[in-house]
Amino acid sequence: MSTHDEAANSGTTAVREGYGFDTASLARWMEANVEGYAGPLEVRQFKGGQSNPTYQLVTPDRRYVLRRKPPGDILKGAHAVEREARVMSALSPLRFPVPRVFGTCTDDSVIGTWFFVMDMVEGRIFWDATFPGVSNAERPAYFAAMNGALAQLHSVDVSAVGLDDYGKAGNYFERQIGRWSKQYLADEEAGRDPDMDRLVAWLPNNIPAGDESSIVHGDYRCDNMIFHPTEPRVLAVLDWELSTLGHPLADFANHAMMYRMPPDIVAGLKGADLAALNIPSEAEYIAMYCRSTGRDAIPNWDFYIAFNFFRLAAIFHGIKGRAIRGTAASAHAHERGQKFPLLARLAAEAMEACG
Repeated sequence: MSTHDEAANSGTTAVREGYGFDTASLARWMEANVEGYAGPLEVRQFKGGQSNPTYQLVTPDRRYVLRRKPPGDILKGAHAVEREARVMSALSPLRFPVPRVFGTCTDDSVIGTWFFVMDMVEGRIFWDATFPGVSNAERPAYFAAMNGALAQLHSVDVSAVGLDDYGKAGNYFERQIGRWSKQYLADEEAGRDPDMDRLVAWLPNNIPAGDESSIVHGDYRCDNMIFHPTEPRVLAVLDWELSTLGHPLADFANHAMMYRMPPDIVAGLKGADLAALNIPSEAEYIAMYCRSTGRDAIPNWDFYIAFNFFRLAAIFHGIKGRAIRGTAASAHAHERGQKFPLLARLAAEAMEACG
């Protein structure tokens, strides 16, 4: 991601038009529900393009973060901020790196939509997967920290933390492939793609044997976590909007897809000189995860990569369709839609590598 993109996504700004709410009403809720809260309260909005609007709450003594459902009509089940708050609250006692959640509000009368308030974690966010500004000697430790936190997440006993009903256990690939294939085939305006058509036919017939279920993050990337200001340590994993119960290898491959991801789509390493940067290779990164999770290896690795590029391609295909119809929320929608064929090609390359 370029420095321009980083500047556009970092920091806060005054609350944007259409995203404001009654600050006095929020302050009353904070007094009643947030331990140790003391006003006066100032509200700023984070610049980043989150689908759930995110605000910085500033008081004389401390800062908080508020995540809310977007105002206006939204799809049923979408923007489930209460799920994000729930999973973080469940993981926090395990010393998993998540911000402390102070409270969730499901009363629309307070600020107009559901929301939750969490601690503001101070540290560094890396928008570029090459970890610029980090010394070559330290860079492997940052990759080990990312890898280790995800391995820890996948090792959590779902029943012990009360998340048995957080998603459907089992048949994850079958359900996901069916869902995204259906969405792709239904959007005729966005057009068809030969690589995508082949994937729709191939993926359901090549799901590896053996089923596993764990908590999955769904969007685990370097720019969705906060690192310690000076140390190679993950302080907080953010953006749990896509989290559910799913297959851990789908989640790990979604993260490790960074090795094949062009950096102008999301934080990716394609084209980077890994040896010169002292970044572990894809094979070394897989081996690191296997050691942490007690696996000998990950057979059918390219299937998991093909699945994840296919899923992302389907998402970008949907964005392309919305841009054509003029219903896309983001100014970048047209640009993103144009990346769809490249993602389908990367998925097809992984499919072809499966033999």
